[in-house]
Amino acid sequence: MEKILAKMAESPNNIRYDDLKKVCIDSFGDPRQESTSHAVFKTPWPGDPRVNIQKAKNGQAKPNQVRQVLSAVEKMKEETNDGE
Repeated sequence: MEKILAKMAESPNNIRYDDLKKVCIDSFGDPRQESTSHAVFKTPWPGDPRVNIQKAKNGQAKPNQVRQVLSAVEKMKEETNDGE
């Protein structure tokens, strides 16, 4: 998973949707909603705690959603490290 995360940080414009979805499942669990082109994942924060990813027509992930997932994963890591 770290290899995909590093690639996401290096080049958010060139990430396959399937790789982004793997990271989301690994980080947030199974999607609470999934359709053919969208997957919505619940995050542990109050408010509107969700990550919504969508497959682009070319099978790639949308760059803004890649950055959103990276930010959420980093926040989870920081909170986990603060709790130790």
